[in-house]
Amino acid sequence: MVALQQVEAMIKSKLPDAKVQVQDLTGGGDHLQAVVVSSEFEGKTLVKQHQMVYSAVKEAMDSEAIHALALKTYTPSEWEKANQVA
Repeated sequence: MVALQQVEAMIKSKLPDAKVQVQDLTGGGDHLQAVVVSSEFEGKTLVKQHQMVYSAVKEAMDSEAIHALALKTYTPSEWEKANQVA
């Protein structure tokens, strides 16, 4: 099990400009969801964006401190569009 703040810090260590929201999906601390917004995702495919985040948490996943991590990644402009109130 890993603290949500630790996961956020791991992601920010690789993507310093990132805005990160981490949720525990099961209450057990090992099935997580992260929303990551970073300008470093500009021009990259969704797969590449996810690979960038997974590389940041690789050690925790390898040790099974994180069993599953669902990701939602956005560039800042995509995040703004996704959160516009109609």
